[in-house]
Amino acid sequence: MKASFIPYHLQFKRAAKTSRNTLVNKPTWYILLEHEEKRGIGEVGIIKGLSVDDLDDLEDKIKDVCERIEYYLEKPHELDEFPSIKFALETALMHLWAKQDFKLFENDFSQKEKPIKINGLIWMGDAAFMKSQLRERLDLGFDCIKMKIGAIDFETELNLLKSIRQEFSADQVELRVDANGAFAADEALEKLNRLSEFNLHSIEQPIAANQWEAMRTLCEETPIPIALDEELIDRNEMDIDILLDSISPQYIILKPGLHGGFGLSDQWIAAAEEKGIGWWATSALESNIGLNAIAQWAGSKELKMPQGLGTGSLFTNNIPSPLRLSRDQLRYDLKEKWDLSIFNG
Repeated sequence: MKASFIPYHLQFKRAAKTSRNTLVNKPTWYILLEHEEKRGIGEVGIIKGLSVDDLDDLEDKIKDVCERIEYYLEKPHELDEFPSIKFALETALMHLWAKQDFKLFENDFSQKEKPIKINGLIWMGDAAFMKSQLRERLDLGFDCIKMKIGAIDFETELNLLKSIRQEFSADQVELRVDANGAFAADEALEKLNRLSEFNLHSIEQPIAANQWEAMRTLCEETPIPIALDEELIDRNEMDIDILLDSISPQYIILKPGLHGGFGLSDQWIAAAEEKGIGWWATSALESNIGLNAIAQWAGSKELKMPQGLGTGSLFTNNIPSPLRLSRDQLRYDLKEKWDLSIFNG
C-alpha cells in the first residue's frame, strides 16, 4: 500500500459568514491510497475555529501518516486526535475497495438515484443579502430553510423571520436556525422565547459548547427544540451516553468529517434513537469528494427529515462530480462521471 497527499484550497464564491468567523477559502488535503491498479481518495477538511485538528502542523501529520501508512491502518486509534485525517483514511479505503468508482455505500442513493431531501442554507449578511438568498432558495423549490443567526443585530434577524412567516406558514416552509453558540447563557432563554413566535422547527447550538448544566436547563425550558452541533465535536465513544443523558437534547447533528468517520457517527445515532432523540446529518463544507461519502452514508439510513447536506455549489474550484441538485433533492446522477484530473499529475 502506498499513500500520498495533495494540498488544495477550496475557494468560496463569496465569503461565508458565521457567528464565529468569515470564510473565504477552506484548507483541504486529499489523501491518495494506491494498491496494485486501484486508487482510493479521501478528503481531509477542517473548519477554522471549529475543527479540533485545526493545527498549524496538520500537514506535517498528514505527511507522517502517508509515510507510515501501514502503521496507521493497523492502529487507527492513533488518529483519534485528528478526526479529519481519520475520516479521510476511512473514505479513501472504502473508495479503494469499491466495486465501482466512488460507490462507497451500495444503496438506493448511489445505485438507483434515490434522492435525499435537504435544507436550503441562508448565510449571514445584511438583511438585503439574506432576503435575496431566501428568495433564491424558495424559487429553487426548497421548503425547509436553515438560517444562520447570531452575527448581526438580533432585531434584524427577528424581522427577517417575521417577514418570512408573514408570507409562508409553518406548513409551507419549515424554518431551522443555527446560532453556532452565539447566545450568552444568561440571555439564551429570553431569545428562544422571542424566536418561538415564528414556529421554528429547531435551533442549533444556541449557546457555546461545554456548558452542560446551562444547556440542559435550556433543553428543559425551551419553547423551540434544540439540536446539539458543536457540542458533539471532540467527543469519543465514552462520552456519548454521558453527554446525551446529561443534556437530554431534542436533536443531535452528525458531521462525520468532524467526528472522525462513520463509526462514531453510527454510535451517536444508535444511542440517540434508543433515547428518543432525533437526528440529522450535515456536511461540513467538504468538497464533492467528502460530500459524496457523507451523502452515500446518509442514504444508507432511514431518514426521517431533511438533511443538512451541501450541494457543492459554494466553491469556484470544486471537484466535478455526479452529485446533482433538483429542487431540494440531492441525487447521484448515474449518467455523469467524476473529473479526477487534478489527481493525475
